[in-house]
Amino acid sequence: MSITELFRRKSVQLILKEAEFLDEGSQGMKRSLRVLDLTAFGVAAIVGAGIFSTIGTAAVNGGPAVSLLFVFTAFACGLSAMCYAEFASSIPISGSAYTYAYASFGELIAWIIGWDLIMEYAIGNIAVAISWSGYFTGLLHGFGLEIPSYLGIDFLSAARGFKEVTHELQNGVNFKDLNLELQSAYQAWVTAPKIFNVRLIADLPALGIVIFITWICYIGIRESKLTNNLMVLLKVVILLLVISVGAFYVNPDNWHPFAPKGLTGVLKGISGVFFAYIGFDAISTTAEECKNPKRDIPLSMFLALLIATVLYVILSLVLTGMVNYSELGVSDPLAFVFSRIHLGYLSGIIALGAVIAMASVLLVFQIGQPRIWMSMSRDGLLPRIFSKIHPKYRTPSFSTIITGLFVAVPALFMNLTEVIDLTSIGTLFAFVLVSGGILSLNPRGKRNGNGKGFVVPYLNSRIFLVPILLLAGIIIYFSFDTGYFDSSVSNTGRSIMFMIFLLLSSVISIFAVIRQWSLIPVLGLIVNLYLMSELGLTNWLRFGVWLVVGLIIYFGYSHNKSKLKNLSGF
Repeated sequence: MSITELFRRKSVQLILKEAEFLDEGSQGMKRSLRVLDLTAFGVAAIVGAGIFSTIGTAAVNGGPAVSLLFVFTAFACGLSAMCYAEFASSIPISGSAYTYAYASFGELIAWIIGWDLIMEYAIGNIAVAISWSGYFTGLLHGFGLEIPSYLGIDFLSAARGFKEVTHELQNGVNFKDLNLELQSAYQAWVTAPKIFNVRLIADLPALGIVIFITWICYIGIRESKLTNNLMVLLKVVILLLVISVGAFYVNPDNWHPFAPKGLTGVLKGISGVFFAYIGFDAISTTAEECKNPKRDIPLSMFLALLIATVLYVILSLVLTGMVNYSELGVSDPLAFVFSRIHLGYLSGIIALGAVIAMASVLLVFQIGQPRIWMSMSRDGLLPRIFSKIHPKYRTPSFSTIITGLFVAVPALFMNLTEVIDLTSIGTLFAFVLVSGGILSLNPRGKRNGNGKGFVVPYLNSRIFLVPILLLAGIIIYFSFDTGYFDSSVSNTGRSIMFMIFLLLSSVISIFAVIRQWSLIPVLGLIVNLYLMSELGLTNWLRFGVWLVVGLIIYFGYSHNKSKLKNLSGF
C-alpha cells in the first residue's frame, strides 16, 4: 500500500471516529435545522448581490439569452451539488468541501481547499459588507436621513475619489457633472476630521452590519435560522413584487434578437452570473446542526438551486422585456428599469430588497466560515481554540468571533470590491475538488453497504461522454465569432487558459472513457474547469499567490501539529 493511500485511509478513519464521537457525546452542536431551514440558507446565499447588480452587465453582453446562461450555470452548479450531496450523505459532519477533500485526497489537499474557502467565504463577505453599506446609505437617503459622508465610505475609495475629482476639475469639468459616487467620495475626503494629519474616514455601516450578523451567529443556530428565514421571506416577496409589476410593462419586441451577439456574447457574462450562484455549498457546513443531514442536506441543495434559478430566469426575461438589453449596463439595473418607465417609487422597495438580500448572504457565510475553521482545528491544522464550542450557545464561539473580526476590520477601511472574480475562482476550485473526490472514492457510483443515503446516479462515461462532448464541440464551433481570441493582452491570457482547459478536459475524458467513470462528476469537473478558464489569467495569478501563502502556513505550522501525522507515525 502506498503512503498516499495509507494517509487517505487514516483520514477517513479520523473523520468517521469524529462523527461517532459527536453523535454519542454532548460535545456537539444543537441539531435544530430541517429541510425548510436549510433551503432558506441556500436561497439566502444564492439570491444576493448578484441579482441586483451583475444581471445587468450579463444582459448587455448576452441580450435576453442571458436567461439561458442562468439555466446553464444552474446546471453546472447542479452537477457539483450532486457530488456535495453524496459526500453529505456519507460524511455528515461540518466542514463542507474541506472535510470531503480530507476524506478523498488527504491532508495537504484538504488544507489547500480549507485555505481556499477562507478566500471564498471571509474575503467575499468583505466585499458584500461594503456593497451592503452603499445600498443602506442610499436607502437612508431616500427617507431623508443622512450620515456624514466620511462615515459611510472606506478610506481607499475616498482617497481615490478625491484624486480623480481633483484631476477632472483641473481639466475644466464641472463638479455637478460628475457622477454621484465620485462627488460623495470627494466630499468625504475634504470634510473628514483629522488627527495628526490623518483623515478619519471609515465605513461604519459595513462595520455595524458585520458586528450584528456575527452576534446572531454567536448566540445560536436557532436564532440564526429564524433571522435568515425572515430575511429570505422578505426578499423573495420583494422580488416577486418586482416581477409582478414589471410583467405589465414587458414589450416582446425587446426580446428580438434573443441572442444578439451569439454564444460568445452570452458566455461573456458567465463570471458575473456564476457569482450570483455562489453559496449553495454553504449548506453543507451546517451538517452537525441538522436533524437528518443525510437526507435533508441533499434535498435542500437541489431545492435552493431550483428556486433561485426560477427567480433568476423570470427576472432576467422581465428586465430585458421592459427595456432594450443594451441599456442595462448599470450598477443597479432593477432600479434603473423602473425609473426608465417612470415608476421610481419602486426604487426604495428595490433598495430595501438589496439590503435584506446582502444581509442574508453575510449571515450564511458568517455561519459557514467558523465551522470550516472548527473542522480544521479538530484535525490539528489550526490551534485547538478554533474548535471550542460555547457551553451555552453550542456554537464555535472563538471561530465565530475571529471570522467577524476578519471581515469587519478590512470592511471598515478597505475597498475590496474587485474580489468578486477571486471569490468565484475559489468556489470553482472547491467544486472541482468535490467532483474529483467522488471520482476518487466512488468512480462507478456504487452504493455503500447499507444502501442508504444519496449517491450520484451512475451513467457510464464510455457510453455517454463522447456524444455529449461532440455535441458541445459542434455548438461551440458554429457559435463562436472569430474575435473571441484576438491578439489583445486580455484575450492572450484567455487563450492560454482555454488551451490549458482543453488539455485537462481531454486527459480527464480519456481516463473517464477507459475506466468507465460516473458521468455526472466527470461533467462537473469539465464544466467547472471551463468556468475557471473564463476568469482570466490575472485572477489565476492572484489565486496562486493566495495558495502559496497558505502552503507556507501549512508547512510552517499545521503539518507539524496534524493529528493525521501523529496517528500515522510519519
